[in-house]
Amino acid sequence: MKKKICRLFLGILGIISLAGCRTDKKTASADTEPQKVELVVWGAEEDTELMNQIIQKFKVEYGNQADFQITFEVQGESNCKDVLIGGLEEGADVFTFADDQLHALAAAGALDPIENADKIKADNLPSAVEAASVNGSLYAYPLTADNGYFLYYNKQYISDEQAKTMDGILQAAAANGKLFSMDWSSAWYVYSFFGNTGLKVGLNDDGITNYCTWNQTDGSVRGIDVAQAMLRIAGSSGFTNRTDEGFLDGVKNGSVAAGISGVWNAVEITKAWGENVGASKLPTYTCNGSQIQMASFSGCKLIGVNAYSAHPKWAALLAEWITNEENQRLRFEMRGQGPSNIKVAASQEIQQSPAIAALLEQSEFSQLQWIGGKFWDPVSKFAGSMALGNPSGQDLQEQLDEMAEGVSAR
Repeated sequence: MKKKICRLFLGILGIISLAGCRTDKKTASADTEPQKVELVVWGAEEDTELMNQIIQKFKVEYGNQADFQITFEVQGESNCKDVLIGGLEEGADVFTFADDQLHALAAAGALDPIENADKIKADNLPSAVEAASVNGSLYAYPLTADNGYFLYYNKQYISDEQAKTMDGILQAAAANGKLFSMDWSSAWYVYSFFGNTGLKVGLNDDGITNYCTWNQTDGSVRGIDVAQAMLRIAGSSGFTNRTDEGFLDGVKNGSVAAGISGVWNAVEITKAWGENVGASKLPTYTCNGSQIQMASFSGCKLIGVNAYSAHPKWAALLAEWITNEENQRLRFEMRGQGPSNIKVAASQEIQQSPAIAALLEQSEFSQLQWIGGKFWDPVSKFAGSMALGNPSGQDLQEQLDEMAEGVSAR
């Protein structure tokens, strides 16, 4: 009797299971309304048109699988980490950021390791993969491999020979009633004066705090030698301390004949200067009686997927779409930014780009931008004082000591 009851019970379960299967198939049919997927993407203001094009193509490609509502919002890449960590659940699903923020984002739980890492690694340059990885695990999608800077100059006013030295650039600019522009409010650019002097800055083993010897008082080049060199440059009638946006405005209105920037401005500068546009590695500058090659920070821009996204699979697919071969090629065409994708980087149009060639020339004198967060403000404060000619009259060594102490603070 018990066996009969058992067989009857199992039979009923089988009927219910079959009925459930038929219901699932009907639910997955074409009659079902697609899932509503809302995503927010963060990126630079200059990327607005480009990103909206990329997002629209994504919606067309996958529109039969979900009802997408994807919004692009402007969020500066330099402080993306701080804004995102300040509210992970309210932050963007997909976001653009510089590689020096990767370790902090991963440590805060804002990023998870990428599932299809092997494909992403195979598609991108090894240096970009390294920049997107923590302890060998890929945490972000490489977007560009050009996050560095070099010299732009207008050949109508500055010759190739003059562009080799800061003295030559300043003299030529002043003689033509023009200006050389550099952003000393940004510690990112100010690094160029210290990077090849033997004075050191970088991350400690904890991956958070810094060491800094920019205030060193002995050696062939001391911190005070660099400070005095900066004051001499700032005192030239051919120098102007402008933000990157101010530099581009000067290029367009004709007041600026040279400046330090990156590939993101290549398209606009070429439009303004036409066949007179020149691009090369950074110049040398006079320091303690010698010519020192200016250094640079280098790195990559990355796309991250918020670990708290309500739609992690779709967010990851969108991140991969933004960084794929086709869209990295489009990014170069519209924004002049150097690709991390191996196939695009090897293409003829990339190899023939003056801006990319200048970036590669400068790469010999560059260092990966792996710096803790307390680097930026003290350096910007010091450089701001130098740009104004040290108006407070404070002892230069004291200012250097304060800067180094701030950079190295725990």
